[in-house]
Amino acid sequence: MYRTILVPTDGSAPADAALDRAIELAETYDATLRILSVVDIGDAGMLSPESAPVDGVRRSLRGRAEQLVDDAAERAAEAGVRTETEVTIGIPHVEILDAAAEAGADLVVMGTHGRTGLKRALIGSVTERVVRRCDAPVLTVRAGE
Repeated sequence: MYRTILVPTDGSAPADAALDRAIELAETYDATLRILSVVDIGDAGMLSPESAPVDGVRRSLRGRAEQLVDDAAERAAEAGVRTETEVTIGIPHVEILDAAAEAGADLVVMGTHGRTGLKRALIGSVTERVVRRCDAPVLTVRAGE
């Protein structure tokens, strides 16, 4: 049923719960797990004034993202799941949608914080944007589920 499952991670509790679910699904369907971490261009200082010391920030954020995908791949490997990893820099929901299309993902598994009301309106939701625009089915997982 599933050959390629994309799971984006940012190291949060919901992302970890999504990774656990994605590993279970990959085991069940003998699928490849594609693990993605996106360095948000806003966090990377791409939108900061020229005088800001952003190179160090970019390296630090990219290093953290690489560690996240490496740790996730290790967890999947312990379960006997094939993995591919990728770190990109950009707008998270755009990068996730691009990665899903590029990989031909049969499923995207994402964590969600489950925010509602004003918090959701002000903060926005990467997961919600992916759910609305992704061609592949998107499974959302809350931490603790």
